[in-house]
Amino acid sequence: MASASATATLLKPNPPPHKPTIIASSVSPPLPPPRRNHLLRRDFLSLAATSTLLTQSIPFLAPAPASAAEDEEYIKDTSAVISKVRSTLSMQKTDPNVADAVAELREASNSWVAKYRKEKALLGKASFRDIYSALNAVSGHYVSFGPTAPIPAKRKARILEEMETAEKALSRGR
Repeated sequence: MASASATATLLKPNPPPHKPTIIASSVSPPLPPPRRNHLLRRDFLSLAATSTLLTQSIPFLAPAPASAAEDEEYIKDTSAVISKVRSTLSMQKTDPNVADAVAELREASNSWVAKYRKEKALLGKASFRDIYSALNAVSGHYVSFGPTAPIPAKRKARILEEMETAEKALSRGR
């Protein structure tokens, strides 16, 4: 008999799952269906054509290149930095004013770079490229080896050559 009662409990159906009761007062009213604002194909094509025309005309809307006054200021500042580099490099290593001259050169080169590095019109100029490279080499040397360390002959020759080509480019307006 024990086996008959065990079989009977196994055959009992499972009770139905519990369904939550919904209280009508806590339910918010149904939201209206979302509005469908699909663009028609012709609207999309006209929008695409307009955006294409605008992006192609942007170069014509770009600001004018730097004025002559700004070019003159760049030439004056660059010439001053070139002369300061030349005078500092020509000093003898036994000169007691070398450290002061190097400090002045680093200050002048840092201000020149800070002023002109962000000018997009100057980034493509040969004079800017050569001066920037030379100032980077001079500053890197003095940062690494100290203000009284002489610049090696090869590096000095390369720096002076870059200064010369930069001066030529400046005189040609490049």
